[in-house]
Amino acid sequence: MSRLPYLRYDDLDDRGRQVWDGIVGSRGDQLINATGGLVGPFNAFVHAPGVGAEMSALGAEVRFRTSIERRLTEVAIITVGARWQAEFEWWAHARMAREHGVPEAVVSAIQAGAEPPFEADDERVVYDVARELAVTGRVGPAAYAAARELLGDQGMVELVAICGYYTLISFVLNAFEVPLPDGATPAWSD
Repeated sequence: MSRLPYLRYDDLDDRGRQVWDGIVGSRGDQLINATGGLVGPFNAFVHAPGVGAEMSALGAEVRFRTSIERRLTEVAIITVGARWQAEFEWWAHARMAREHGVPEAVVSAIQAGAEPPFEADDERVVYDVARELAVTGRVGPAAYAAARELLGDQGMVELVAICGYYTLISFVLNAFEVPLPDGATPAWSD
């Protein structure tokens, strides 16, 4: 059970309804749970619609409108999600990583906190930056140089933004104890 009560559309003021409409309109009705509330981090977004609108807009920007290939974006997201053991984030994005071509062995290793068996150098480069940021809050010279060579300056800013955004989402999910959808299996046990 989430620490935040699930708000339904009829519970919201105009600003909350705008946030709801933006979330559901871009992602579909599958984000509405059996009680009529929003799943994942999105329930928190409508509790604070000013912040929620900005988080939703930033999320759309970093997932869909960067210069970074989606496969690599998903490597960064699952690396951050695994660091914080954000169950809902992992549940959603491990599937997306696989769908966008990240090998199962890499996904499983990231989940386990083991060194992933990368075959694709670009995945390793993105993983190294995301992992260093998630663990230390910094990026060392070797990881930075390799990622800048791969992504350029714009891509580096975008990659850091992706890691920061999904750290924020991990914190929202973990602070409010957002549950997995019914039938989903946790990736980590307490």
